[in-house]
Amino acid sequence: MEFLRLAETMTLPRIVSVQNAYNLLKRDYEFGLAEVSCRTGVGMLAYSPLAMGTLSGKYLDGAWPEGARLTLFGKYFGRYLSPRAIEETAKYVAIARKHGLDPAQMANTFVNTREFTTANIIGARTMDQLKAAIATGDMKLSEDVLSDIETIHKATPIGY
Repeated sequence: MEFLRLAETMTLPRIVSVQNAYNLLKRDYEFGLAEVSCRTGVGMLAYSPLAMGTLSGKYLDGAWPEGARLTLFGKYFGRYLSPRAIEETAKYVAIARKHGLDPAQMANTFVNTREFTTANIIGARTMDQLKAAIATGDMKLSEDVLSDIETIHKATPIGY
């Protein structure tokens, strides 16, 4: 806000976006920053929309897929591997499956459709992942899906 004020008073270029981690497990951007984004037009560039791939469901039930990001680098990025994060991930994956959705696409679509999101920085590692992520550009989530997501979020509002 201060930078925007100075840019305006000093006729300088203004900030147009900020980059923050944002996903179904990490929604703390919604506590204050989302309002700033909406009021000022400074959108969010969301990184880690799949919580390092965990929201795809591929790490559930003790799975460690060969070549996957957390399989390779998990010891450095364990924030989405806590017991609580794994439990919440399983709930979100179950919501996707209940509604016939791919869990990764549901997670990306959620990020894409937030009013404050300017761009979703996908971290696709394969062509199939890239194609699936691109397909979410036009997707919408039903009110039933969003309601189920919010039910989980209200039980754990700050995240992992």
